[in-house]
Amino acid sequence: MDSGGEIRIHQQRGLPDFLQSVNLKYVKLGYHYLISNLLTLCFIPLIIIISIESSQMNIKDLRQLWIHLQYNLVTVITCSAFLVFGFTVFIMTRPKPVYLIDYSCYRAPDHLKAPFNQFMEHSRLTGDFDDTSLEFQRKILERSGLGEETYVPEAMHYVPPRPSMAAAREEAEQVMFGALDNLFTNTQVNPKSIGILVVNCSLFNPTPSLSAMIVNKYRLRGNIRSFNLGGMGCSAGVIAIDLAKDMLQVHRNTYAVVVSTENITQNWYFGNKKSMLIPNCLFRVGGSAVLLSNESGDKRKGKYKLVHVVRTHRGADDKAFRCVYQEQDDAGKTGVSLSKDLMAIAGGALKTNITTLGPLVLPISEQLLFFTTLVVKKLLNKKMTPYIPDFKLAFDHFCIHAGGRAVIDELEKNLQLLPVHVEASRMTLHRFGNTSSSSIWYELAYIEAKLRMQKGNRVWQIAFGSGFKCNSAVWEALRDVKPSCNCPWEDCIDMYPVN
Repeated sequence: MDSGGEIRIHQQRGLPDFLQSVNLKYVKLGYHYLISNLLTLCFIPLIIIISIESSQMNIKDLRQLWIHLQYNLVTVITCSAFLVFGFTVFIMTRPKPVYLIDYSCYRAPDHLKAPFNQFMEHSRLTGDFDDTSLEFQRKILERSGLGEETYVPEAMHYVPPRPSMAAAREEAEQVMFGALDNLFTNTQVNPKSIGILVVNCSLFNPTPSLSAMIVNKYRLRGNIRSFNLGGMGCSAGVIAIDLAKDMLQVHRNTYAVVVSTENITQNWYFGNKKSMLIPNCLFRVGGSAVLLSNESGDKRKGKYKLVHVVRTHRGADDKAFRCVYQEQDDAGKTGVSLSKDLMAIAGGALKTNITTLGPLVLPISEQLLFFTTLVVKKLLNKKMTPYIPDFKLAFDHFCIHAGGRAVIDELEKNLQLLPVHVEASRMTLHRFGNTSSSSIWYELAYIEAKLRMQKGNRVWQIAFGSGFKCNSAVWEALRDVKPSCNCPWEDCIDMYPVN
């Protein structure tokens, strides 16, 4: 429970204006990623030229070529060796495509819903919060963008609350196993065929680990490559996808499962420090399970293909490192503190991330406009406003981490998006709250439930996390995608969007 907390927006706390400064080194980094595929790009025109020349040859030309080659054995051997070498390098260096077969988002039972009035009444009855803190929480809830149907864990419904290790384990099991059961049912994949397992949860890391709990529950095979990521915040879902992608490049013809969740039971704050009360008001129960494959045959049944992952880490800066920080208050009560500089730091990380991502996804026309104005600014006019590319030309859908209404508002403004582009993020925040690293999957499920995902559409998932990190994943739809069974929006999608 960390990044994307809702902080009342003052002018000095908003995201920085991307129009004012762009760091050239991150543009170079993006072009470096692009040029890393230069070998493939060079072979394409060569193949086209050879094909055109071959199509224009007649039988007489072929006969003369054969006679010529008979007396030039060295030439034949050299050309053959070059072709074999080039083809071998291409095959060895070509990344293995990663396909998203399906995913599932956990939806808690109705008795765990936490309407505002019930939330405030329970907060009052605990006796842990003074009047100022209660009023602060009420204002945060009113401005948060959350609706009346979000969920909190079972232990928080008691008066007084009953946080414990057992209760935290129970919450983790309900969320993870609920999402995985639905995923395996929908895909008809045998759990024993899973070769890679990645689990991310920031604040609850018991022994045995969460990944071990899944291995035990589903009796996964003994040689499974399992990973458990902790403390990496709300952007850890993209990090987990990136790790699974890298593992799928090494281990061929296998499945990978990525489970993203956060645990609230043991991380509720019972003090009166305002910066540590915000997570109580925003974070809610949720989790996701994603099935990935590198088998070429799975392209036919897959929903998406992973195109790019770009990760940005600002942890070298002290302010960025401490802007989302788990600590104890003066009374010794533990919680996660959100700095007043969070929005500005998030904006800086986002600027770095999209500047690197731009050369990978933007049309050539947008890249030329951006690069030209940037160079002119550097050389001639320091006050010249650089051209900010239109990312709407690169992506059809946007899944912005539902960290809070202020985050979504600022991204909509700075990226010059339309209301429909942030609709999935706003509605996810309203219906499910901030579910941390899994929120981007609830948003994708919303787009699918609205029947907006068509073949060839590109999706940009972008998330922020403690450290401080900003991570992006780009997916391409392999077909017109319809919602899976037991989609979290299944019985309520017609009620959205709401104001």
